[in-house]
Amino acid sequence: MAGIGTGDGKKCPVNFEQPELATVTPTGHRLSSPMFNPHHLELFYYVARHGGISRAVRHMPYGIQQPAMSGQILQLEQSLNLKLFERLPFRLTPEGEELYAFVRPFFENFAAMETHLRAARIPQLRVGAAELVLRDHLPAVIDRIHRHHPRLRLSLRSGFQAELESWLIDREIDFAITTRETRPPASLRHESLMRLPLVLLVPRRSKLRSAAELWARPHLEEPLISLPASETISRHFQCGLRRRRLTWTPAIVASSMETITRYVAGGYGIGVSVDAGGTTPQHGVRVLPLEGFAPLEIVMLWVGRPLPVVATSLECIREYVRGKWPHGSAE
Repeated sequence: MAGIGTGDGKKCPVNFEQPELATVTPTGHRLSSPMFNPHHLELFYYVARHGGISRAVRHMPYGIQQPAMSGQILQLEQSLNLKLFERLPFRLTPEGEELYAFVRPFFENFAAMETHLRAARIPQLRVGAAELVLRDHLPAVIDRIHRHHPRLRLSLRSGFQAELESWLIDREIDFAITTRETRPPASLRHESLMRLPLVLLVPRRSKLRSAAELWARPHLEEPLISLPASETISRHFQCGLRRRRLTWTPAIVASSMETITRYVAGGYGIGVSVDAGGTTPQHGVRVLPLEGFAPLEIVMLWVGRPLPVVATSLECIREYVRGKWPHGSAE
């Protein structure tokens, strides 16, 4: 049995519990302490689960800075007079293993209980998506969802694929819409919505008739108009350029593909976009296919069997995609 030094060479059993309420761990230890703080136990649970303080900070369901978490974990260890884990490399001590086994069932059942309670009250929907999706497309989808759930409460978070997958696994969001660059984890369900090929947009009066004419030039001197470098479209395009040993730095960084189209039509340069299939390009713009460049794949991600409000939302997204991109959907 683990123990605490008493100063005279003897050890007494480890106790963490509140003075008036005895709690017993799976190995029979009674947990009590007059300085016991349940919030510290929650922080310790995330540290133990994710293998360290810095990783725990990234997975907390609310914001907390690493120094603050470190300080509160230290307070927990001081109040218990125990070392719960080794820092470098991370490893739980025997006492830390015992405490983690004790708190783990409680905190892991939060997600299931939250799902149960949320299903019985005013529906709430937590959506994660790429910034472009949240800004340009989700409002139309929300209008459709509200027809089925007029009292719906919404929570929106923007992120990239890896972040969205992490939030889904931790049950921080209900579903995600994102561009797919890697295969999602096996614990997540996914559905491809569409695959859209990359294209170049040139002013209609441009003499260019194909992207190959550009690649044949010794230098790419035309101004490039693209989305921010963090966007999947830009990464796919730059990757395709590197395969051809070409360098083309954006001269104009736009916030949306609609803005790119307008600036190309105005004669400010050549834009990178996607071919939505069946849509009519804006007046003053021509489309040049980009052969050999990876297409943009949009997917939905969710966990397990969706709640009714989530299932309705997924179907509304499918309807929106079929209506807006009839030739680009993955069906």
